[in-house]
Amino acid sequence: MTLQRVYLVAGELSGDILGAGLMRELSVRHPGVEFRGIGGPRMEALGLQSRFPLETLAVMGLVEVIKHLPELIRVRRTLRQEAIAWRPDIMIGIDAPDFNIGLEKQLRDVGIKTAHYVSPSVWAWRQGRVNKIAKAVNGMLTLLPFEADFYHCHQVPVAFVGHPLADELPLVNDRQGTRQALGLPPQALVLALLPGSRGNEIRFLGDTFLSAAELLCQRHASLHIVIPAATPQRRTEIHQLLERYPALGERVTLLDGQAREAMVASDAVLLASGTAALEAMLCHRGMLVAYKMAPVTHWLAKRLVKTAWISLPNLIAQEELVPELIQEAATPDAITEQLSQLLMDDTARHALEERFTAMHATLQRNASSRAARTIDALVAGQPLDSQEGETDGR
Repeated sequence: MTLQRVYLVAGELSGDILGAGLMRELSVRHPGVEFRGIGGPRMEALGLQSRFPLETLAVMGLVEVIKHLPELIRVRRTLRQEAIAWRPDIMIGIDAPDFNIGLEKQLRDVGIKTAHYVSPSVWAWRQGRVNKIAKAVNGMLTLLPFEADFYHCHQVPVAFVGHPLADELPLVNDRQGTRQALGLPPQALVLALLPGSRGNEIRFLGDTFLSAAELLCQRHASLHIVIPAATPQRRTEIHQLLERYPALGERVTLLDGQAREAMVASDAVLLASGTAALEAMLCHRGMLVAYKMAPVTHWLAKRLVKTAWISLPNLIAQEELVPELIQEAATPDAITEQLSQLLMDDTARHALEERFTAMHATLQRNASSRAARTIDALVAGQPLDSQEGETDGR
């Protein structure tokens, strides 16, 4: 079975990265295969004929979506018509579920096989969406194992392909070498502090994190704080906050980006919930997750979210490996107590690092290659469960 035509629709930069990896593997397996749809520069460089710019679908927030709804409807209608006329072997939606799942349903209804790459957080909230997904796709490709478990329970064909970030990060990292490269004291206790990449996160968490850092410095004379600023704007905001904490002084190193290096160099990490928690796990560092949000948003989240935890390390392990302090619980004193225990307990910290290394290995599955094999299985009408026993070789 040889693929000749693949239709791909990616909705943002992360989707372009995933799509490019998948295209590269499909091209190796099926020389001469053609690609059309929507993608970014990485996908276009590999031969995708992109009908619209990648940012067309990168619309966030209810107001923005409503504002752009007529244009999004027009784009989806155009893609549907073009895909039906082109008759690809399969259409693959990459993330962007609110747009892609509707398109996938329309194309599956006319006999085109469909797949969705990257599960929406249907396991956490609006779980009823799984019924719509079941009607829209021939198969779901997930990055994380607990996501695949959810789809199995709902009888949706699924393959856990692994996480590309786990493939990218090494199973062995160099703490001391990274400290030297960043100019950090080699023998100090080092805490990486990541208050978030969005302005609202700095506003809600910045003072709390820095107050906790101040308290920790009072307890641990050798403690050094390293803060990677996600953007120049975040660096300006963090620098302004630091002016209110003169006691931290020379015990803080503020970096431009380099979040991964900061985590590798650290003994522990204090961070806002999100992808950073997964990255800290893949750097094999113990952490504390703290998060604050607007009161109304928190009130809604408590009623909508159906998971016991919010951080990906805990969700992957299905147990609390990482302390989570949310909203009122995220006080400087509570953060200080938890992190002080982690920093002082070498045995527990090393055991957690070993556990995270093992979890990393579970996610390190050559995701793009496995995703390509899954697409082949879907087109050939093979059950996706058969992919679980395969090795990562071609």
